[in-house]
Amino acid sequence: MPLPSVDNTWLLRAIALAQGSVGLSEPNPRVGCVLHDAAGQLAGEGFTQEAGGPHAEVMALRAAAAAGRSLVGGTAWVSLEPCAHHGRTPPCADALAAAGLARVVVATTDPYPEVAGRGIARLRDAGVVVDLAGPGEVRRAAQDLNIGFFSRVLRQRPWVRMKIAASLDGRTALADGSSQWITGAAARTDGHAWRRRAGAVLTGIGTVRDDDPRLDVRLVPTPRQPRRVVVDSGFNTPPTARVLAAPGRCLVVGASTRPERMTGLQAAGADLLLLPGADARVDLAVLLTQLATDGINELHVEAGATLNGALLQAGLVDELLLYLAPKLLGPGRDLARLPALQALSQAITLRFEDVQRVGDDLCLRLRREDATAFLD
Repeated sequence: MPLPSVDNTWLLRAIALAQGSVGLSEPNPRVGCVLHDAAGQLAGEGFTQEAGGPHAEVMALRAAAAAGRSLVGGTAWVSLEPCAHHGRTPPCADALAAAGLARVVVATTDPYPEVAGRGIARLRDAGVVVDLAGPGEVRRAAQDLNIGFFSRVLRQRPWVRMKIAASLDGRTALADGSSQWITGAAARTDGHAWRRRAGAVLTGIGTVRDDDPRLDVRLVPTPRQPRRVVVDSGFNTPPTARVLAAPGRCLVVGASTRPERMTGLQAAGADLLLLPGADARVDLAVLLTQLATDGINELHVEAGATLNGALLQAGLVDELLLYLAPKLLGPGRDLARLPALQALSQAITLRFEDVQRVGDDLCLRLRREDATAFLD
């Protein structure tokens, strides 16, 4: 049975609150919580803090306590199933039950094995009525906010989002490599907001050599910097590359041992990883698995045509974030190096998720047809 519309309203509020966890709670999921007292009045709300810090439910409970509000007989709306295990913090399901709440409404279950329905069961065992949103807008919104967390838990790999800025004719730079700036300031700021969502930003040695990017978050506020990852088969990244500089850490991933180069990179503060593939290049699929093991939920790719093409051909890109400038550049660098097709049926097929104007540019967000097949 569908939830009453008032429940959907407050669940959407909880999801909006959970946006405050973006760039803060990783690798933990982004969660929001709204509490009402028995009279139906707002008593407290909150969102999950940094890993090891209080979860959304605890933040909301603290807000209610600070306001002197009793929650006995009240209702909670949470964007993700309350945790049921004792990790770095006690179980939130227990905290909600101890507060005397009569009902908890959940936008979506938590796929983490130590929760995965146990939070709901724990609340019900304590006599709390628990209602779960069915398929539809609310559940989709809750899952989409934590798409990387769901991907890491259920697929053991991050959600991979590839960002590209290009002209209308698909050029990311002129033939000589000039690319600053194809898109405008608003698009660049929006791109930094997407970087902030990610646990790591991935690029290739070609981009490091050509552009010497920092790949940090500068144009929007952030409580932490994502990890930078450079795919560099021969460990050719210059020790002076800006991508290695603080704040934040940089991981350089190679495919063959180069002791002298590796020593220089380590001296420059880089972390190193050796992941040789069958073609003497970095094994990209294994790299994604390793990043998931390291707690990376979302991987944001800002690379050149070679790495973009390799990731796309391997089926490792879940989402494409394409900023199109109202310009025609003619000959130049492609957005992805892909092989010639023998038939249109061999094309990589994507579906539009969102299209919006950002400043003078157009932002297209697309996903692979089967990208979210791992969700319920």
